Amino acid sequence: MIKQHRLNLLEHANKFGCNVIAAFQPENIFYLTGFWGEGIAICTESVTTLLAPKLEVGRALQESKECDVISTERGDDLIYSFVSKVEKKMICTDCSDHAIIRRIQDKIGTKLFIVNVEPFFLTRIIKDEEEIEMIEMAAKILDTLYRICTDEIKVGLSERELQARLLFEGMKLGTHPTSYKTSLNPFIIAGGPNGALPHAQVSDRKFIKGDTIIVDLTLRYNGYIADATRTFVLGTATSEIRKIYDVVKKSQQAGLNALHSNVMCGQVDAICRRIISEEGYSEYFIHSTGHGIGLDVHEPPWLRLKNEERLKANMALTIEPGIYLQGKFGIRIEDSVIVGSEPDGGARILNGFTKDLIELD
Repeated sequence: MIKQHRLNLLEHANKFGCNVIAAFQPENIFYLTGFWGEGIAICTESVTTLLAPKLEVGRALQESKECDVISTERGDDLIYSFVSKVEKKMICTDCSDHAIIRRIQDKIGTKLFIVNVEPFFLTRIIKDEEEIEMIEMAAKILDTLYRICTDEIKVGLSERELQARLLFEGMKLGTHPTSYKTSLNPFIIAGGPNGALPHAQVSDRKFIKGDTIIVDLTLRYNGYIADATRTFVLGTATSEIRKIYDVVKKSQQAGLNALHSNVMCGQVDAICRRIISEEGYSEYFIHSTGHGIGLDVHEPPWLRLKNEERLKANMALTIEPGIYLQGKFGIRIEDSVIVGSEPDGGARILNGFTKDLIELD
């Protein structure tokens, strides 16, 4: 798997005139070496070399696969070691540290060190069998956590307490929390009016009778991410909640049905959005229909309006329409899915937990 990742990535980099890959981001280092940590992964057609600072070398030697590990110091030594490995090569990199970019370009030239993340995402967007297996394992663990929700959600329990219990159980099952730069929390647990905020921060608000409770869970298994959402009702759902829940469920199922190879991403979004619009809730669906998953929580492809990119077999993504009534409640339903190959047809849904409306005592 690792060797094929390197070859596929180099193939995409070659299209941009580059014959060496330099990965600085942990996700891409992991993709190319199996090691998640600090360092630089340098890939040529024949070999991958992992430059790692001394504090990471021991772990890099234990965890990396199909690569040579070289110990360096941070700072100047790391830069010198890198430059010595790539002189007179055309390098494609994902480096985002402007100071490091300038220092390297000062030594080898601006034309030889090209910052371009596109080859990385073009390669990672199609998952291999092992990657799909990891995403599927993560999705199954999320299903287990939703079953726990049906026992744990009670009047008086806070959003923060529920998050802590689910995170504890998820980590016991072998997953790791993801890290969002735009959120302080690994999950979205949003009860009552907090659910009207699609990316609500987890709070100390306690659940009360009549709440809708959005539980959006995202966890890694062996580096790979699954993402799912279920919305519960504490007590008896009102007629308004039932109606909106049915609309969201119908929209989500239509999106799943539309997931076929060669279908445009924007078309899937339009199908989900049309159902919600026909029921009079268009202004309350305030985000895109879905996104790719893998080593990042949000990565290509993007299921949003006017995106003409076409789906391909073994893309991993989410379908997650929602309706949000400010000051009242929100409802979202989401699954992690794999796009199927022709003639097999559409999507393989990785989450099996029910999407029927669950009213909890």
